[in-house]
Amino acid sequence: MSNDRILPGVALMLAFCAIAPLLDVASKLAAQSIPVGQITGARFVIQGVLMLPAVLLMRLPFRMSRRALWLTFIRTVFLILSTYSFVAALQFMPIADALAIVFIEPFIILILGHFLFGDEVGPRRIWASVVGFGGSLLVIQPSLIAFGLVALFPLGTALFFALYMLVTRQLSDEMHPVAMQFQTSLVGSIICVPLLWLFNGSGIADLDPVMPQGWAWLWLFGVGFWAAVSHMCMTYALKFAPSATLAPLHYLELVSAVTLGYLVFRDFPNMLTWTGIAVIVGSGLYIIHRERLSARHRRAAAATAEAAH
Repeated sequence: MSNDRILPGVALMLAFCAIAPLLDVASKLAAQSIPVGQITGARFVIQGVLMLPAVLLMRLPFRMSRRALWLTFIRTVFLILSTYSFVAALQFMPIADALAIVFIEPFIILILGHFLFGDEVGPRRIWASVVGFGGSLLVIQPSLIAFGLVALFPLGTALFFALYMLVTRQLSDEMHPVAMQFQTSLVGSIICVPLLWLFNGSGIADLDPVMPQGWAWLWLFGVGFWAAVSHMCMTYALKFAPSATLAPLHYLELVSAVTLGYLVFRDFPNMLTWTGIAVIVGSGLYIIHRERLSARHRRAAAATAEAAH
């Protein structure tokens, strides 16, 4: 992975952080009248429909190698589990509360990225992650006492999404990002639609599908649309930069989540929350600063080595 492409990866990760909470808003609005399993399935079906024209216009191949097919299947399963867990949490919790708990994910990525792929994880990145997580605790102060066992759903999201990101990294060298997103949506639809049909009429609240009414159609479309846009940014970001570099930046998603939570659900942050936001933004900006310095030092070292020859 070329080191001089890290900054575009950072920019795309920031775009993901700004856009992804719109998916959460649409999911929370949809969950008021639509079962969690149906929202999860709609995400993949709508995202696949939206991605198909791009695949056709770009003339991307539909065929995959056996390894790519297997990785795509694993990637899809992780994303289904991550989506289901988070939407289930949003039925009961504010978006920012659930997201704060999810932010143990960068620790998972840092650990797995180091042991599985040999990513360099220096003390500055570790401390930036710790500081960012501390900021998220100031924003929400998530706890099992406040939310009960519902708090375990975001923990599941953190684990499954971390695994999703690591598998995405493995696929990024084999598949075009647009094709990757489309294939994931296709596999997700193939898994979810039969399951929804199987549970139709079962009486299981989270899995028994219903006919959407009124605005619920728009919320379901928003789930698929914002999923397509945000995860395209994520996929390209992982193509340009290692997961250990991008992980601390993910904290900035909480800033967008708090903002949208206020605008849509009137969840007004208190002073402690604003303090946490400042900590999160500061840690994210510090990571960007460190990456710029590292890129500058690498260019200087490469120029010196070339001059020496």
